Amino acid sequence: MQWLLGCAIALLTGYTAHAADTLVSSTRVWPAPDYTRVTIESQQPIRHKLFNLENPDRLVLDLEDVALTAALTDIAGKISAEDPYIKGVRAGRFKPGTIRLVFDLKAKVKPEAFALAPIAGYGHRLVLDIYPLTPPDPLLAFLKRRESGQPETPAATPAPGSTSPPELAAPEVGPPPVVAKNESSAPKPAARATRPASERLITIAIDPGHGGEDPGARGRSGTLEKNITLSIAQKLKERIETEPNMRAVLTRDGDFFIPLHMRVEKARRVRADLFVSIHADAFVKPSANGSSVFALSERGATSVAARWLAKQENDADLIGGVNLGIKDPYLKQTLLDLSQTASINDSLKLGKAVLQEMGGINRLHKNYVEQAGFAVLKAPDIPSILIETAFISNPDEERKLRDPVYQNKMADAIFAGIKRYFSKNPPLAPEKVANNP
Repeated sequence: MQWLLGCAIALLTGYTAHAADTLVSSTRVWPAPDYTRVTIESQQPIRHKLFNLENPDRLVLDLEDVALTAALTDIAGKISAEDPYIKGVRAGRFKPGTIRLVFDLKAKVKPEAFALAPIAGYGHRLVLDIYPLTPPDPLLAFLKRRESGQPETPAATPAPGSTSPPELAAPEVGPPPVVAKNESSAPKPAARATRPASERLITIAIDPGHGGEDPGARGRSGTLEKNITLSIAQKLKERIETEPNMRAVLTRDGDFFIPLHMRVEKARRVRADLFVSIHADAFVKPSANGSSVFALSERGATSVAARWLAKQENDADLIGGVNLGIKDPYLKQTLLDLSQTASINDSLKLGKAVLQEMGGINRLHKNYVEQAGFAVLKAPDIPSILIETAFISNPDEERKLRDPVYQNKMADAIFAGIKRYFSKNPPLAPEKVANNP
């Protein structure tokens, strides 16, 4: 049926699809400050060629033995005006058997194209990642904003159609997110106090789990984990920013995918004192419930459930899409570094403080900090925890996660836990930091 539909669309565009032609089922565009990702999904692998053109700067992607259907021609409408790197795109038949996509660029870029095998509801995917020649420096950007007094620039807003595929996206028709009547009375973060010039600035890296091609877990009502984690992370950031000696940096501030090791690298580039990864877990049984906090383990998981959950979270790279052909020495160091005993001990202290606060707003799945081999927690020099705010697979807890009041309470609890941790474990003084890079 899908092949017949593709043929009919192709006939309308003036081209007859042959039996050997691959049909593209969907295209998606994910703009982000670090890079823009273009995904082309199909039922069969797509052979392709990628090259740059100059004067003006363009990027050309040739697709071999692919039918020109609406899924490809509609990609032009998915380019956001706020996209950092793509100005526009054109799709057309270059020659018999070849469909050409021409991306008009806003600057010179460094592109990467790679294929992903089917997984988690996706078919074959051809992924085009468009990176700037000079990667943005988050620490430098923060310092410039601080000097100029400018607020943080939000991530580019995806254009209409730049959404998750239907089988993974929230339903268009269905129950809206629960909004409590007293939401307006929820506590609002206070304005940031004046920061003394000599005070030690504490940096918290907040990592909203999943994003973009990787939606994370999905509740029965269609709630996507990636949306919940971003919302809670933004609320937590607001609270941290009210403290005169604290700042918060999000690993992602929009709906886009970031590989696990890049989340760790972002935290290290801003010299984070803590790394807090926020999630909303799922389990095969909908009865599972409660909030949890996890730290890294060097010796295996503390429970079967923790081991299972770590595997689910570590599979995010397979779902979101990482180019495994790139040999990244930092990735190797991040995932294999075992000299982390001190950081793990501090992570357990941080996790205990946060867990105690979370117990006041939701049942705890376990009343102690669990441990497992989470790849996103493997920064060798930053105390790191992974927070499962509730089970999105549990209908009752899914409703909580959708409730802005519960999200505010969760952000309050995490923030209180962080402050409790620092009250007992103050950060190094500035002069000591300088001597211990």
